Amino acid sequence: MSATAEVGQSGAEREAAVVQAVPTGLFIGGRWEPGGAGTLPVTDPATEEVLAEVADATPEDGVRALDAAVAAQASWAATAPRDRAEILRRAYEILVARTEDLALLMTLEMGKTVAESRGEIAYAAEFFRWFSEETVRISGRWSVSPNGATRLLTMKQPVGPCLFITPWNFPLAMGTRKIGPALAAGCTVVVKPARQTPLSMLALAGVLTEAGVPDGVVNIVTTSSSSALSAALLADPRLRKLSFTGSTEIGKGLVARSADQLLRVSMELGGNAPFLVFADADLDAAVSGAMLAKMRNGGEACTAANRFLVHESLAEEFAARLAGRMGALRVGRGTEAGVDVGPLIDAATRDKAAELVQDAADRGARVLVGGERLGERGYFYAPTVLAGVPLGARVLTEEIFGPVAPVTTFAGDEEGIALANATEYGLVAYAYTRDVSRALRVAEALETGMVGINQGIVSNPAAPFGGVKHSGLGREGGAEGIEEYLETKYVGIAL
Repeated sequence: MSATAEVGQSGAEREAAVVQAVPTGLFIGGRWEPGGAGTLPVTDPATEEVLAEVADATPEDGVRALDAAVAAQASWAATAPRDRAEILRRAYEILVARTEDLALLMTLEMGKTVAESRGEIAYAAEFFRWFSEETVRISGRWSVSPNGATRLLTMKQPVGPCLFITPWNFPLAMGTRKIGPALAAGCTVVVKPARQTPLSMLALAGVLTEAGVPDGVVNIVTTSSSSALSAALLADPRLRKLSFTGSTEIGKGLVARSADQLLRVSMELGGNAPFLVFADADLDAAVSGAMLAKMRNGGEACTAANRFLVHESLAEEFAARLAGRMGALRVGRGTEAGVDVGPLIDAATRDKAAELVQDAADRGARVLVGGERLGERGYFYAPTVLAGVPLGARVLTEEIFGPVAPVTTFAGDEEGIALANATEYGLVAYAYTRDVSRALRVAEALETGMVGINQGIVSNPAAPFGGVKHSGLGREGGAEGIEEYLETKYVGIAL
C-alpha cells in the first residue's frame, strides 16, 4: 500500500487514493482471491458512507486459508531464527515508513483521530520490532537427572497453525500483537479481522509480503459470518492454536468450541477497569491520568477506565476538574484538524452509551457535562462525566466502550479495593497515590492482570498484556508473549 498525497491533491482525493490502494480480496497462500459469498461493505462511522467493498469469505474459503497455513508450516518452522527475525524487523520499518497513509486509512474505517491512529501504527509496529528480538532468544535447557544416570533436555518448538480473530477498535495493533510472536516462534497463521475494520489488516498483508514473509505463512480472510467460518476452522484437527480479542461472551463460546480439538487458546476479553484515586493522590496527575485512561481511543478500549472510584474527600473536585477537561474536547470527524474525539464505531455502541448514562441519571447521578448524542450523521456521542453515581447503576457494572466517565466514592482503602474487585472482570486497574507502601499493597490486592500506578496507560509491547477472571487467558507481549506459541518437548538421554 502506497498512496502518499500528491501536490495539489485534496483531502477527499487523498482519502479515496488511500482506500483504493488496499487490495480487497482474501489473502490466501500469497494470492488475492474473491470471496465465495460475494462482498461486504466497510463504512466510515463519521459519515455512514461506504468506503469500500471487501471479499466475503465462506467457511470453505477459511478452510482453504488453513490449507495454505498448513502447507507452509514445516518450512517456516525450519527457517533460521535470524531469518525470521530480519523479516519481522523489515516489517517494522515498513510500517513506520508508511505511518501517514496507514493512519489515515485507520481513521477512515474506525473513526479515531489521525493523531490516535498514528499512535496505534507506532504501537503496532513495535510488536514486530520486539518479537524480532525475541526470535533469536528461544531456548531450552540441559540438566542432569537427580540420580545422575540420565541427562534431561528440553526444547521449544512452534505450536503450529494458528487462527487469530481480531477486533475493530485497534484494527492493526491487535493483529501485530498476535502475528509478531507467532511468526517469531515459527507458526503460520490465519487472521480473521473484524468486519467493521478489515482494511488495515488487508494493508498489512502487503507490508508482510514486501518484508519477505513467504506465501502461506500469513493468510487473511474477511467475512460477514465470523461464527460459521471460525466453527469450520475450530473443528479442523490441523489447527493447533486460537487467539481471540473481543467480548467475554463470544470468547467463552470460542473456548467451548475449541475444547473438541483441545486447542491452545489465548483470550483477551472484556474489562471493567477501576480507576482509584486515594486521599493523598496528586489531583492534577490523577485528572491527567484519567483523561488518558478514559479517552484513549475515544473510550473504545478494553483497558479504558470504566469506574472512577475516588476518595470522598476529593470526589467533588476530581469530578469537576475532569468535567472541565472532558467538556473542552472537540468532537468531529477524525480526519479534521483540531478534533480530539471521533465517532463511535456504530449506532449500537453509541446507543449503549446513551442508555447507560440515562440509567445512571434516573438513579440519581448528576450529569456534569455531555450526556447527549451529537450530529445528524455519524455515530457521535459527547464526552460525559457523571458524578454521584450510585452502586446499582449499570454504568458501573457493564463495559461502556464510549466517552463516559462515572465517578463514585469510597471512604477507606479497604472499601476502595473491595469496590474495585467487585466485578467478574479483571483486566486492568489504575491507582493514584503518593504513598509507595500503599501503592504496593493496592497492586497486590487488586484482582487484575495489570495495574497502572500513577499512570493512565499500561499497554507496552515489552510487558505481558492480559487479564484474570472473565477478562481472559494467557498473555500477549513481553517475554511471556512468545511462550503462547511454543510447545515444550522433553528428551531423556541415557548415558
